Amino acid sequence: MTETAATTSEGSARKSGPLPVVWDMRTGVRAWWTPDKPPPGANDPTFRPTPEHPRPVLLLHAFMSNQSFNFQAGAPFLRNHGYCVFTFNWGKPQWSGPFSVPFHGNADLRHSGQQLAAEVERIKKLTGVPKIDLVGHSGGGGLLMQYYLNVLEGYPNVEKAVSIAPSNHGVSFSTMTYVMRNAFPLSYHLMARKLFPLCDQGAPDSEMIELIYGKGDTRPGPQYTVIMTEHDQIVTPYHKAFLHGDNVTNILLQDGCPEDLCEHAGIIYNERAWLHVLNALDPDNAKPVPRFRVDPYFPGWK
Repeated sequence: MTETAATTSEGSARKSGPLPVVWDMRTGVRAWWTPDKPPPGANDPTFRPTPEHPRPVLLLHAFMSNQSFNFQAGAPFLRNHGYCVFTFNWGKPQWSGPFSVPFHGNADLRHSGQQLAAEVERIKKLTGVPKIDLVGHSGGGGLLMQYYLNVLEGYPNVEKAVSIAPSNHGVSFSTMTYVMRNAFPLSYHLMARKLFPLCDQGAPDSEMIELIYGKGDTRPGPQYTVIMTEHDQIVTPYHKAFLHGDNVTNILLQDGCPEDLCEHAGIIYNERAWLHVLNALDPDNAKPVPRFRVDPYFPGWK
């Protein structure tokens, strides 16, 4: 699929807008190697929030990822629907020095949280708004977003906090964290604590998890939405991704379409997931999320 249309269960074409939106994760894999290039529709200096969509949207990429890989579909999709979209790279490994690397989102969360706080303030000043919306995937929608909201007390700056397959309450990578920690302690110490500290900080029994979620999942003000898939192989069991609070809406993709087999990475190239994002950002104008199958590896297959 190389055009802007997405395919419905009836096989009809539906235009997404002026920017091409390709629901194919292979597009993101190719873009992974150009981490400093924002995805289409993001960081446009000529576009600002509109009366219809008065808050800019900041997209937060995943662990070991970058802005370019994560949002080749999501950024133009939101832009086509009138949103002012921003992306940036967070959590670059400190040992990489001045060199550009494709894998971000793995540095010490305390440093990454400060990066996010600075970016939020920059966008607020640039656009002249008091609040923005956050949309994040995996570590961006879980650990980073909630650290900013809960620990750095950034919640007064955010209206909508939307998480796609987030790493809430800690991630074991399908128990790989425990296997590495106990079977290969020296390798674990080097990799998870020195080279990629977010691995260790994001373990379910870490002090960081207690710091983020120990006083409750949410804070007053933002409206939280979690969009999750039951086939996630990173956040296990999948229901750990869901948040608890009066201002939370938890969505399981399979509740509206059991045939949707998308997993942890593929969910960001799943149009149904982004339709839920669209509705979370503007619930007063919610659109139906149809029952159709978009496979991130074999686009067009139903």
